[in-house]
Amino acid sequence: VITTRDSLTKIQRTNLETCITVHVHQRDTSDDLVKKKIKDPNDFEWLKQCRMYWREEKDTVIISICDVDFEYSFEYLGVKERLVITPLTDICYVTLSQALGMFLGGAPAGPAGTGKTETTKDLGNTLGKYVVVFNCSDQMDYKGMGKIYRGLAQSGLWGCFDEFNRINLDVLSVCAQQVFCVLAAIRERKSTFVFTDGSVVSLDPRVGFFITMNPGYAGRQELPENLKSLFRGVTMMLPNRQIIKKVKMAACGYQ
Repeated sequence: VITTRDSLTKIQRTNLETCITVHVHQRDTSDDLVKKKIKDPNDFEWLKQCRMYWREEKDTVIISICDVDFEYSFEYLGVKERLVITPLTDICYVTLSQALGMFLGGAPAGPAGTGKTETTKDLGNTLGKYVVVFNCSDQMDYKGMGKIYRGLAQSGLWGCFDEFNRINLDVLSVCAQQVFCVLAAIRERKSTFVFTDGSVVSLDPRVGFFITMNPGYAGRQELPENLKSLFRGVTMMLPNRQIIKKVKMAACGYQ
């Protein structure tokens, strides 16, 4: 009823629609768990959900997806629209969180318009994290990329490199070394590390690297093996349009 009022400001409406989008997903998830008669808290159907806990001993919010725990980052992101969570985005969240748990990056791949970048950004929103999106092109060189990786490592933000396979092959090879340098430092739980150019860089271990790819387009490179091994792939094909439409309509006030 509230959504049909014309007295709402633009920000209030976005806020309300976001709340409805999140609550519709929570309702559907609860119904699904009841239907499947899930009673064990260690059941995968429950564990694969994005679960938020307040941990007294850490005095912070912990977000768990499967067996990977993230600290909530409390980054102010403004009033954001949230993605409608569908089975496709669920799978993507699980894969990306597992990748981060194994000290690797995430690599959603698939045709244009399937929500690769948006899903990565939405997972960042869920964890209260700022996601910086870089549109890659063949003009990028290894020095510029090195500066970006250094900045991300120092700030603990997530970097999403859009259409990463447009970068030239020789640059990609150096990028692999640079990413490996940061990921190795996180794995060894260092507070500072020596970057590939010899500079000493402070490290925030919450940093994440994500690359999105459009395979099979003209002018796209095949990723070198040393780079592939640092990222966990997830293929994103057709979005579940029916679910998205239903939830969007509900958020706008339709019954």
